[in-house]
Amino acid sequence: MPRVERNIEIKALQSNIFKILDDTSISPTWNLAVIAVEKIAEEEFQIQSTVGDFTAKRTETIENESISIKIIGGIFNNMGYVLKSKGEVVEATIWGEFDDEKNEKVLAKAGEMLLESLKRYAEFLEQGGNPDEYDKKQITVSA
Repeated sequence: MPRVERNIEIKALQSNIFKILDDTSISPTWNLAVIAVEKIAEEEFQIQSTVGDFTAKRTETIENESISIKIIGGIFNNMGYVLKSKGEVVEATIWGEFDDEKNEKVLAKAGEMLLESLKRYAEFLEQGGNPDEYDKKQITVSA
């Protein structure tokens, strides 16, 4: 199965980044692609997104380190996040597994967009920003 992986450095506490990823219900607040989330079972969510609707089922959670998700009906089959402390920053990695190799470039771009969304939101919160005032459509967030 083809796999794509991308990473980005985020200036925020690793535990704070993990909290964002761990709370699926807040995805519409920060994730540019997510429109709505509905919990349908324990660790299972129906996601309405700009690329179609799909079901996400959490398959593994390692506190403050990683999250893995099985995707049903989406562009990825499986995806996840891995967080590693790198001194004053955290390296956040997103990975995804998918069926058709022809989709690799577009899925790599989607992964980059997700990471950039995560970075902007995490750094906004780290600088004391109010989550209720966050605009995920902003291209840049000033300090």
